[in-house]
Amino acid sequence: MTRMLVVEDAPQLARVLVINLQALHYDVDTAPDGATALRLASARPPDAVLLDLGLPDRDGVDVIRGLRGWPRAPILVLSARQSSAEKVSALDAGADDCITKSFGMDELLARLRAAVRRAEDLPLARKTSLVETADFVNDLLAKKVVTGERDVRLTPTEWHLLEILVSHPRRLFTQQHLLHEVWGISRHDRTDYLRVYMAQLRRKLEKDPSHPRQLITEPGMGCRFEA
Repeated sequence: MTRMLVVEDAPQLARVLVINLQALHYDVDTAPDGATALRLASARPPDAVLLDLGLPDRDGVDVIRGLRGWPRAPILVLSARQSSAEKVSALDAGADDCITKSFGMDELLARLRAAVRRAEDLPLARKTSLVETADFVNDLLAKKVVTGERDVRLTPTEWHLLEILVSHPRRLFTQQHLLHEVWGISRHDRTDYLRVYMAQLRRKLEKDPSHPRQLITEPGMGCRFEA
């Protein structure tokens, strides 16, 4: 049974979500604010999260960053906000998809199923937390990257993309797989996102970004990591 965490401060909407999810045999925890959501995620790690951005105690983007401290679970953001900048902030913080209120329940459940499938399809991460290359060292447990003696500052989106690649050396991830996993189903055709972020990672991590040795793009196919 998939455990869901619903983070929503509007009681009526929270109840509708719980009823629909339980009808599909999900085990559902609910939280009316960000602090409760983080406590529940710590005590009962969810398999997926539905998160309202407009919470009473803190911004939903901060909750996304907090939830990313636990094992990977897809986060679907429910937002009444129309600003694309706010949605981009949520995606950059680690959300997998953004759904604008008012949404159709069928669409929400379809996106949820897709996000859960993508998470289940990822192979198990490598057992060691330390990934060493000639150009950089990546500590997956500490979420830290070092080149030489210098810590490298990565954005949450850069880190998420790098983490997927280095956790599975030599595996070729398709463009669509990476776009779904890092940016969510609504960005599945934005290959320009992947091109820009791979270039940013090479500039920060590769000794010669124009001739990368670790972060490889196979044109028209996808990306892989060579240790």
